[in-house]
Amino acid sequence: MSSATSSAASAASFGESSRADAAPPPLKGLRVLDLTRLLPGPVAALRLAELGAEVLKIEAPGAGDPTRTMMQSSSDRVAGRPGAFYRLVNRGKRETRLDLKSEAGRNVLRALAAEADVLIESFRPGVMDRLGVGHATLRAVNPRLVYCAISGYGASGPFAGHAGHDLNYIGYAGVLDQLTSRDGTPIVPNFQIADLLGGALSAVTQILAALWHVSRGGEGRFVDVSMTHATHAHNVVAQVALANDNAAANAARPATEKTGAGSGLLNGGVPCYNLYRTQDDRWLAVGALELKFWENLCMALDRPEWATRHWSLGQAIGGPDAASLMQELAGVIGTRALDEWVALLEPLDCCVSPVLTAAEAARHPLFNPGTHEADLEDHEDQAHEENHEPNPQTEEDEGSRSFRPRA
Repeated sequence: MSSATSSAASAASFGESSRADAAPPPLKGLRVLDLTRLLPGPVAALRLAELGAEVLKIEAPGAGDPTRTMMQSSSDRVAGRPGAFYRLVNRGKRETRLDLKSEAGRNVLRALAAEADVLIESFRPGVMDRLGVGHATLRAVNPRLVYCAISGYGASGPFAGHAGHDLNYIGYAGVLDQLTSRDGTPIVPNFQIADLLGGALSAVTQILAALWHVSRGGEGRFVDVSMTHATHAHNVVAQVALANDNAAANAARPATEKTGAGSGLLNGGVPCYNLYRTQDDRWLAVGALELKFWENLCMALDRPEWATRHWSLGQAIGGPDAASLMQELAGVIGTRALDEWVALLEPLDCCVSPVLTAAEAARHPLFNPGTHEADLEDHEDQAHEENHEPNPQTEEDEGSRSFRPRA
């Protein structure tokens, strides 16, 4: 699979239009070294590849990235190919193996870094320095290099050396406490918020900012991405509620919003922004936050008298009238199956949508149902052709000592 094919296909899956565009990818010619494993770093490098960057994924000899076998299907295991996890987050990248514990491997990395624009790593803080290929060393061979280190708690501070995963990071950041049922029981989300928002997206944002600095004649930067700190910074609505609490306390009056489930504007405290069970035990998402959308919904449900019972017209968030109306609306939604409600309400301007399963979302007209499968199949062929095993004497891939010539 060519880089152009991979970038075009996966960019569409990331939310961009699939409309053909004659303009070259915005990051064409950018050279990225991806030393990361698992989810945050590989996705950050993937996003850069989708924008046109040439990404070289560097794995250790032997088992390599754990995602090769993590959640691997039995068919992939029998076929001897990496699992879907690995293929999805590493599509469009070139691959090689380097043993950074050997001097030969470190020499190759230094040579690659001398020609690269960006290096992304996700080891614990201090590991690259101990190997002799940390930021200071690589900066000496390439002062324009943007060196991005993704870690759970940052490159410095009391938690820098602590191990962790997404569940730990969102727990510390005050986000997991927001993902609860009304009795306060937190859930284990199947969407990795800290890994993807705090890690991958934050890394891409900061890398692009650093590249802008370099493009204007500045030197390279050390980009320190703490997944926990970035996730905490994005916990905006809960922080608004806390600010309101403090303001209310200072004014010696009760706060109007808390952070607990069912007490805030965006976490189940109003009827117009909530989830409702349908007759067939599916769920309908009502997001009629603005009054005009709520009015449209009330008209569609033949309940015009509900239109004035809205938070913007004075209905107390999390209050008794909100709770009462939620029960009334739940009673109405429970009389029909999900497909019936979608057929009625989706064409209207009332911000109502189905809660789809992952399989349903993949087949929905919003997305291209064939893109990811084609990417996976093509990447299997690419991996077979390009993922050379290291030379047993030098522990390096002789075919990947340098990047391709710049266009």
